[in-house]
Amino acid sequence: MKTFITLALSFITAIMFVACGSKSADGPATFCDTACLTDSINFKGDHKLEPAVFIISNNCKADSIIWTYKGLGELRKTSFEGLIGRTPNINKNFIRCYFNNADVAWIMFNDCESGRGFQIKLPYDRSQSVSPKGSGINNLDPKFSISDNLVVFTDRGNLFIEDMSTGKKASMTFGEALEIDYDYMHDHIDSVNVTNTRAWAKVKIGKEWKVIEKNITFE
Repeated sequence: MKTFITLALSFITAIMFVACGSKSADGPATFCDTACLTDSINFKGDHKLEPAVFIISNNCKADSIIWTYKGLGELRKTSFEGLIGRTPNINKNFIRCYFNNADVAWIMFNDCESGRGFQIKLPYDRSQSVSPKGSGINNLDPKFSISDNLVVFTDRGNLFIEDMSTGKKASMTFGEALEIDYDYMHDHIDSVNVTNTRAWAKVKIGKEWKVIEKNITFE
């Protein structure tokens, strides 16, 4: 099995956390540093099967995802372009991974150019589909406070909340559909705070900013 892992690491080339430089002072402000992503980013879970996720770079951006675990016998791979319709500009400080044992891995990141939040659910079982979301409310954004075991996203009319450790879900409605452009999320959703018991959000409804909050129960 050590041989398999060694080959896997060789396949994805230099796996290490990339050190990013400073962004240009001439261009428009970006969500995070857009320095060239030259190396791969890797995450490893603490389960005995050693689940792992590797973010592979190409032409300075995140190109593809590889995920595997000890004994799986294969490297599962998919492209960002195929999943979310773009090759995002990722900074290692604005991406995180959550492992639910060796069953599922969640990748959460914010695109440095737009600040848009993305979430990708990666099941290790091939019978289950990869699930991408392009409307993520990630705690990588300083205005979004989300408990680390939770994933939160919106459909423009609601907040949907999932406990990644159990798969149980909860939600909170805004009361009406908002005309949100996910590349400019803060134009309509200023801030969010979600814990395992309560959801809170400041959203723009019409021309007014309103606070919406709710006690939540996961089912």
